[in-house]
Amino acid sequence: MAAGRARRLLGSLWLALLLGQPQPSAAAARSGPRNPLTGSVVRTFTPFYFLVEPMDILSVRGASVIMNCSAYCETPPKIEWKKDGTLLNLVSDDRRQLLPDGSLLINSVVHSKHNKPDEGYYQCVATVESLGTIVSRTAKLTVAGLPRFTSQPELSSVYKGNSAILNCEVNVDLAPFVRWEQERQPLVLDERVFKLPSGALLVGNTTETDGGFYRCVIESGGTPKYSEEAELKILPDPEEPQSLVFVRQPSSLTKVTGQNVVFPCVAGGFPTPYVRWTKNGEELITEDSERFALRAGGSLLITDVTEEDVGTYSCIAENENETIEAQAELAVQVPPEFLKRPANIYAHESMDIVFECEVTGKPTPTVKWVKNGDVVIPSDYFKIVKEHNLQVLGLVKSDEGFYQCIAENDVGNAQAGAQLIILDLAPATTGPLPTAPRDVVATLVSTRFIRLTWRTPVSDPQGDNLTYSIFYTKEGINRERVENTSRPGETQVMIQNLMPETVYVFRVVAQNKHGHGESSAPLKVATQPEVQLPGPAPNIRAYAGSPTSVTVTWETPLSGNGEIQNYKLYYMEKGQDSEQDVDVAGLSYTITGLKKYTEYSFRVVAYNKHGPGVSTQDVVVRTLSDVPSAAPQNLTLEVRNSKSIMLHWQPPPAGTHSGQITGYKIRYRKVSRKSDVSESVGGTQLFQLIEGLERGTEYNFRIAAMTVNGTGPATDWVSAETFESDLDESRVPEVPSSLHVRPLVTSIVVSWTPPENQNIVVRGYAIGYGIGSPHAQTIKVDYKQRYYTIENLDPSSHYVITLKAFNNVGEGIPLYESAVTRPHSDTSEVDLFVINAPYTPVPDPSPMMPPVGVQASILSHDTIRITWADNSLPKNQKITDARYYTVRWKTNIPANTKYKTANATTLSYLVTGLKPNTLYEFSVMVTKGRRSSTWSMTAHGTTFELVPTSPPKDVTVVSKEGKPRTIIVNWQPPSEANGKITGYIIYYSTDVNAEIHDWVIEPVVGNRLTHQIQELTLDTPYYFKIQARNSKGMGPMSEAVQFRTPKAESSDKMPNDQASGSAGKGSRPVDVGPDYKPPLSGSNSPHGSPTSPLDSNMLLVIIVSVGVITIVIVVIVAVFCTRRTTSHQKKKRAACKSVNGSHKYKGNSKDVKPPDLWIHHERLELKPIDKSPDPNPIMTDTPIPRNSQDITPVDNSMDSNIHQRRNSYRGHESEDSMSTLAGRRGMRPKMMMPFDSQPPQQSVRNTPSSDTMPASSSQPCADHQDPDSSSGAYLGSAQEEDAAQSLPTAHVRPSHPLKSFAVPAVPAAGSAYDPALPSTPLLTQQAPSHPVHSVKTASIGTLGRTRPPMPVVVPSAPDVQETTRMLEDSESSYEPDELTKEMAHLEGLMKDLNAITTA
Repeated sequence: MAAGRARRLLGSLWLALLLGQPQPSAAAARSGPRNPLTGSVVRTFTPFYFLVEPMDILSVRGASVIMNCSAYCETPPKIEWKKDGTLLNLVSDDRRQLLPDGSLLINSVVHSKHNKPDEGYYQCVATVESLGTIVSRTAKLTVAGLPRFTSQPELSSVYKGNSAILNCEVNVDLAPFVRWEQERQPLVLDERVFKLPSGALLVGNTTETDGGFYRCVIESGGTPKYSEEAELKILPDPEEPQSLVFVRQPSSLTKVTGQNVVFPCVAGGFPTPYVRWTKNGEELITEDSERFALRAGGSLLITDVTEEDVGTYSCIAENENETIEAQAELAVQVPPEFLKRPANIYAHESMDIVFECEVTGKPTPTVKWVKNGDVVIPSDYFKIVKEHNLQVLGLVKSDEGFYQCIAENDVGNAQAGAQLIILDLAPATTGPLPTAPRDVVATLVSTRFIRLTWRTPVSDPQGDNLTYSIFYTKEGINRERVENTSRPGETQVMIQNLMPETVYVFRVVAQNKHGHGESSAPLKVATQPEVQLPGPAPNIRAYAGSPTSVTVTWETPLSGNGEIQNYKLYYMEKGQDSEQDVDVAGLSYTITGLKKYTEYSFRVVAYNKHGPGVSTQDVVVRTLSDVPSAAPQNLTLEVRNSKSIMLHWQPPPAGTHSGQITGYKIRYRKVSRKSDVSESVGGTQLFQLIEGLERGTEYNFRIAAMTVNGTGPATDWVSAETFESDLDESRVPEVPSSLHVRPLVTSIVVSWTPPENQNIVVRGYAIGYGIGSPHAQTIKVDYKQRYYTIENLDPSSHYVITLKAFNNVGEGIPLYESAVTRPHSDTSEVDLFVINAPYTPVPDPSPMMPPVGVQASILSHDTIRITWADNSLPKNQKITDARYYTVRWKTNIPANTKYKTANATTLSYLVTGLKPNTLYEFSVMVTKGRRSSTWSMTAHGTTFELVPTSPPKDVTVVSKEGKPRTIIVNWQPPSEANGKITGYIIYYSTDVNAEIHDWVIEPVVGNRLTHQIQELTLDTPYYFKIQARNSKGMGPMSEAVQFRTPKAESSDKMPNDQASGSAGKGSRPVDVGPDYKPPLSGSNSPHGSPTSPLDSNMLLVIIVSVGVITIVIVVIVAVFCTRRTTSHQKKKRAACKSVNGSHKYKGNSKDVKPPDLWIHHERLELKPIDKSPDPNPIMTDTPIPRNSQDITPVDNSMDSNIHQRRNSYRGHESEDSMSTLAGRRGMRPKMMMPFDSQPPQQSVRNTPSSDTMPASSSQPCADHQDPDSSSGAYLGSAQEEDAAQSLPTAHVRPSHPLKSFAVPAVPAAGSAYDPALPSTPLLTQQAPSHPVHSVKTASIGTLGRTRPPMPVVVPSAPDVQETTRMLEDSESSYEPDELTKEMAHLEGLMKDLNAITTA
């Protein structure tokens, strides 16, 4: 029976097409299309919904009420009604009856103080037999109470033209039934005479006809109820103006969308006030508005209110004498609305489904689910997920029916439904079905998951095309759930989301193309019990008891088995990363010794015998404030004139505020009268102008910071003396006393001294400059400044400079100077000289000398202390007068940064707020009275490093061509590195929400910006984060970047073919579906080859044939070139020999031809043709270098250089190291070509030109070769032949598929040797004193793009004496007997190739 049920369970794949969300239509039938595989009829969704639903109704006692309801279905539904959740029995009810359309009629509503049978909530229920049940929204019937007045009209009088109000307050339910009478006649309402929602009457712009007696009437059925009559008197205009006063002000309201809102606003006074309204401070236009209108002279009416109407409304009443204002808030509530309705679903038994439901409203609605009219109670198999969605696990046939999502809040409710149809599975097609899987066992059992494994069925031992379904349920429960394997042939599965310490029953069913086979025997497995650790301690609270202590309290955790042994209280200063803890035995603890007015976070962890439990959430509390513990810093005094002094200061040091600084208290006194102290309390600004002082008098000042707790310590007394007389500003300043210019290459330094007459106010200086005219550009500087650098000028240009002093009256007489900027080639001076240049003496009889010995002491990553000495002070360096110092600083990053300045009265200053790891320059100037010095020599200081404060940028992930399991991660350094980056850490995981300690870590050493990760799982989404580090620690992590690995792994595809499946970040291959059949082409070859087997053989024959023909031609050419060479050997050897054995290069070079390299290289490169070199020897997976076998070194002395160069390119060439040709054949190691057989006559200069080597008639014959000549075993063969030589290698980048290296051409006859160019030998046999050149490597092509050709650049030799010896050696190495051996070797290779071709 179990096997039969398994065969019925999953059915055929065509039902996946029906799992979309078909829309019901009026013509849909109970039966639908036939199953294309079996011919059986499949049911379709049946339209069943409400046409009309009941709405809220307000009625009166004795009236008749109809609750509307109408439902649609092809089979007429049965309609019933519920009141307050209970079905009504309408058969025996004489007052309530069901109308033919399904509506409910209630005759003569009954309502009294103690009997309210009709008031309540009504719901319409529609049922169709054998289909299901749906319920309507809930409607409220409200019955107005007995007519009563809470307030009645009273005698009132109003000035003519003002607005009047008559009260008639009733219950809210009765307000719609209130009307008014004047002189016992019905009162007609209009825009001037208006009834408020409460029942009160407003009469605007009153006239004499509005006077009389008024009363209100309640007509709620039965006898009307009248209020008392009250007279309204209209008074004539008074003789005296009357103050404005609000008779009725607007009050805050909460309304539902669609309702009307009335803000009453009645103001009285004389002259008659005019009323206008604003919303959120903006004028509200009521004229010609569709929704906003004024009623009764000033009340605001808003019709059909929406959420956009929320805000603050202000009623402003004003006349020509005064203005008054009143405000009210409007809040709007919104009934529930569906953003996403449930959709109809087809499903099979044992499947899991989710009905989605998304709602909105204000207040936020609550959601409940109803199945066939009954509320769904959440359980293990019916769960509410993602707040509003309903998940049904392990479907059974009885789950079929109509499901409704009902949303409700304080102002309404709504419902939306969908149908669930559970389909019967189609019978299997003809053909053998698999037998039961064998040996089903649980290989891993945990508390909440189990791993099952099994063996393939006996009927199919291979099982490559079998998929499996695992059915499981709790023991004793008839609901089975199903889990399918992810790919064919997989014989294990992980079942998750199980309950701890629970017995489950598992069985496995195999499926082939014909259907489901037999089920395995049931397997019972019990999950492990979960260790009960304590839960979080509830109700954790923290409060500050003093400026340095905090008390934390909590309660005993509610969960956990085992007695709580103790608690651990963790606390940490906000913004720090080091957490402290203390063991606590009770339920409270007071932590002392904290910083004042500082935020701390606290959390508690309970411990039992099993260990630590779940931590509580952090609670944050700030310690209490106190008086500041330190005085303000850097108090400086600046005498403004004869009666005022400006004070500047900085706040107390950070950490000493002990609270929020609320102000500063300034105390000052005359030096001569120390007992008479004045105080001035200012705000939080960092400056204060003290005025009303006496002329020529010395004053002492001190300042203290204040908090709400009191005043902190004050600074030391600082003195300054007011001027004897004020400076004159009735005329412009005189001409500056001197002007000096110092031209540089692109800048001119301008320095000057102030006018000799210093009794005239100088506000600043205007500098004009330009080529030939000083009026092109004008710059204004402060009056304290004495020099300026004009930058961004043209070299070798004549500039005219003018300088003028100015004040508020105007600019003074200019002073002219000219200068010619230096040419580009003049580097004797640099701009930095300006700052250190000695300053031109001021013609003042006693000029101020600039400070000396400026030093910068680095204290932290953002603080530097500047100290200096003043030679104009006594030896003890004690300041006794009113001088002050100005410190300025800047950094050159970014360029053109402006100076920042601060004043100080001591010989040091603490500069804060600097950037980490940044070089700053500092200089100091002294000012005394009206005289200032020039800026001092500069001091430099670099702030300490800080951990990076921003993550790495532009993180991208791409798949590596040819290796779907390998990805390449690229990124950019963080924008705020705050130091030298020493490495990165790459985190990756398949779960973006996993704890960070569960992510896989890949360290990257150094400042590389790319990394490769191998052996990833195919078709799996991965998430990557990167973290930078410097010497101070780790920075923040980047945002997670998602990337899905390709679906299939193909070894022989071209790189471009593979890129199409995983191009770009996060792209995924196209899902062709299970029914997809590949075309009959090469794409279906067993090895992923792009061609068919026949085409592959043909292609191999063509390639080998071309290779053989090419080799034969090359051999013939090589023999011909060799014979030409050997005919001149004797002559050359005799001409080149000397007595001492040395060799010199002489005369004509046209007879010297380079040796033929073709045979030599062919022998080296064709040997390892059957080997498969490493596909990519350059890129690495981790920062650890690969072994030295990747590229065989030329000799031992070059081994380290090779590795150094290779590591330097790691990652940098990760995307550029594979060409289309190389990608098809497997990436070979980069070619390193030894020049042991190169002609030594060529002197190659190190110039960037690509045309370095001139053409010659003696071009070598071997100029082309097969691209496979870049074989990885080349250097190995070269080392065997000439291991004793130290061989420089060349960077070769072929530009043609058949050109793997190029031999430099012999220079033309008569080319002179240039002794001015430094050069080194092309090749030396001994020469141990010459350093070995590092090996440069190059890839054959870059991702299918052909790079331009590059010349072989090798240093040339200054010592030409060894060239003939090298020539002789290179020529003598190619004798006829060696060529014979080469020919024999090539013939053997050709036979091997012929054998491969025939095979």
